[in-house]
Amino acid sequence: MKNKQINTARGAALKTLDQVLQNGAYSNLQLNQNLKSSQLSEVDKRLATNLVYGVLQHKLTLEYWLTPFIKGKKIESWVKTLLLMSIYQYRYLDRVPDWAVTNESIELAKQLGNPGTRRFVTGVLHAILRQGLGDVNAIVDPIKQRSVEFSLPQWLVDELIKQYGQPTADAIFKAVNEPARVSLRVNEAKTTIPQAIAVLKEQGVEVEPSQVAKAGLVVKSGDVVNTDAFMQGLVTIQDESAMLAVESMAVNPADQVLDACAAPGGKTVQIAAALDKKRGGSVTALDIHAHKIKLIEKNAQRLGVADRVHACQLDARKADEKFEDGQFDKILVDAPCSGIGLLRRKPEIRYDKKLSDSQNLHKIQLAILNAVAPKLKKGGIMTYSTCTILQQENDGTVQAFLAAHPEFRLLKTQTARTLKNARTGATLTILPSDYGSDGFFISNLQRL
Repeated sequence: MKNKQINTARGAALKTLDQVLQNGAYSNLQLNQNLKSSQLSEVDKRLATNLVYGVLQHKLTLEYWLTPFIKGKKIESWVKTLLLMSIYQYRYLDRVPDWAVTNESIELAKQLGNPGTRRFVTGVLHAILRQGLGDVNAIVDPIKQRSVEFSLPQWLVDELIKQYGQPTADAIFKAVNEPARVSLRVNEAKTTIPQAIAVLKEQGVEVEPSQVAKAGLVVKSGDVVNTDAFMQGLVTIQDESAMLAVESMAVNPADQVLDACAAPGGKTVQIAAALDKKRGGSVTALDIHAHKIKLIEKNAQRLGVADRVHACQLDARKADEKFEDGQFDKILVDAPCSGIGLLRRKPEIRYDKKLSDSQNLHKIQLAILNAVAPKLKKGGIMTYSTCTILQQENDGTVQAFLAAHPEFRLLKTQTARTLKNARTGATLTILPSDYGSDGFFISNLQRL
């Protein structure tokens, strides 16, 4: 692809997709960077965002449809991405006429490639419009059929069906391809929920209370990041499910808390908002990377809780090097995980993961829990959470920890809105299909 700036929504989307698919860039960071450097209108930025996330979410489906039209042909990666993006628009964007999609795609091929590229793209798109797209229901193998229909790797389809059963798994498959909504946490260290709603409304942002998290708000319209409410730390962007781990901890104002896997600090500052510096409350936040420690500190400054936050560069598995046994009232282990609960928000991660990654992460999670457990006071609570829905990283890790630590017992995870309270198990799993929020797992372990 010629290194040429195309200042259109489709040009920005194509550039971003090529960087994500070919260079492994993170979709959210790369898209934000490209949109910030563009001259696009808000409408065009929304279209570019839709195209990027739509193509990433439906990539395997789009490739299934494209394959018969390019079979045996060697094409550059960006040309394939342009064709996938075109098919996505034909199939999923009802308001954009096919002729407009075709013309825009041919124009991009002309500007970014050579005359041969333009002719090739023109021929493929016209053939697609003439012949139509293949029927995914014609795939006989049920695992492969769902893999293609929902654009999920076959191992993940198979694993989720085994763990949750067919009906629940199908609901998950559908949910992870729906658009992610923006949610906020009200920073109750600085304001109240009614005040935050009123201030946001004044600044052109319409919200409604979350049905998932007590301090959560769901954005209906408006750009939050450029509001005074966000910049002054009255609210912060956080998924509703992600708020529940700290909510379940029932932090007391004078607690000494360890956040063992803290970056970028969303849960650290949530813990800090419940603490009172004058009464000795503080949270120690760990991460292995220096630049992420700075990120935690920056978050704490913006939200006005820096006096209660001590960020420290340390691998939680080396907790013995820094902390005394029985030092903390509460410990949060929001552990490194496969992130399968975040597929709606980070669609590209589904293509990079393998089942063995999840099994290896289980070992790391267990090592972190083993290392920090002695640092908890007797009677104290250790909250273990992940943003995955794979049971080997969730209940599997908890059960393995309990088997090795008879001095701990499992408590029932409680949330302010008593979510899924009729469940039989003590741990809480929020599926992407439950409330339209991210998938999340929370458990609470008490030291006896």
